[in-house]
Amino acid sequence: MNGLAPAHRAPETFRFPAYPVAGLAGTSFKHEHLGAILSDTVDRGFFEVHAENYMGAGGPPHDALTRIRRDHPVSLHGVCMSIGGPQPLDRAHLQRFKELVDRYEPALVSEHLAWSTHDTTYFNDLLPLPYTPATVSRVADHIDEVQETIGRQLLLENPSTYVLFPESTMSETAFIRELVRRTGCGLLLDINNVFVSANNHGYSALSYLADFPLEHVGEIHLAGHAEQEDDEGDLLLIDSHDGPVADAVWKLFDVVIGRCGPIPTLVEWDSAIPEWPVLEAEAVAAQAILDRHAGGTMLGKAHAG
Repeated sequence: MNGLAPAHRAPETFRFPAYPVAGLAGTSFKHEHLGAILSDTVDRGFFEVHAENYMGAGGPPHDALTRIRRDHPVSLHGVCMSIGGPQPLDRAHLQRFKELVDRYEPALVSEHLAWSTHDTTYFNDLLPLPYTPATVSRVADHIDEVQETIGRQLLLENPSTYVLFPESTMSETAFIRELVRRTGCGLLLDINNVFVSANNHGYSALSYLADFPLEHVGEIHLAGHAEQEDDEGDLLLIDSHDGPVADAVWKLFDVVIGRCGPIPTLVEWDSAIPEWPVLEAEAVAAQAILDRHAGGTMLGKAHAG
C-alpha cells in the first residue's frame, strides 16, 4: 500500500450516531455492568469491547452492545488476529472482524503487535516476535490486508514482553515506527505494557516513550499489573488487567498526555471484575488528567475526532 492508509469507505447508511471520542476516557465494557451503566445519568465517555466476544450472529452479547452503542462511542479491540505471526491471516476471522466494524461503526479499531497461532493450534496468549526487517515486511503485509479489508485505519498496540529474541536487529520503537511508515497505520499506546516490559528487561520506560512515535497514537490503554517472581527469584511483572492502574503508570500517563494532549484513553480491567463504581472511578481519574492537559499542544495526527 506504499505507506498510505486506505481511504475510509463510509457505509451508505449509518446505524448509530457518530459520537466524538477525542479527549475522552473510557472503560472496558463488561456485561455485568450493563444495568448500572444504563441507569447512570452521568456521561461516561466511551467503551471498548474485544471483537472476538461478538463474532456470533446474535443473542444477548449483541443485544447488550447495541444498547451501549446507541448512546456511546465504542472502541473495537481485536485480540486474536495474530498479525505478528508467520502464517497468512485467517480470512474467515478477518471477515468476521470486518462485519463487526460495519455493524457497530466503532470510533476506534485496534489489534496487537503479537502472534497467537501456529499451524492449526491457537495459543490463548499474545506472544512476542523478533524485530527484524523480514518480520517488518510480513507484519506490514498483514496490516495492509486488515486495513484494506475493513476500509479504515487500524491502531496497532505495543506488546508487554517477558522474553527477548537474540535475532532482533531493531529496537521495538524502531520496528513500530517502520510499520507506521510502510502501512499508514495508527498506534495504540499501552502505557502499562511499556512499564511492564521496561521493568522486566531493565530499561527506562521514559526512554522508551521518548523514542516512541507519539504523533501517530490514536488511543491509549491503561491497566493494572501483577507482581510475581521468575525462576531466579527476581521481580517479574505480568500484564494481568485484574486491578487498578498503578501509581507509576499514572505518572507515565501524565507525562505522555502533557506532551501530546488529550488522546482517547481506555482503562482495561478484564479479570477479577470489580463493581461498576470502582471501574468508573478509574476512568474518572484518567479523565481528570486529560482535562488538565486539554489546553496543551497536541502532537498526535491519529487522534480520533
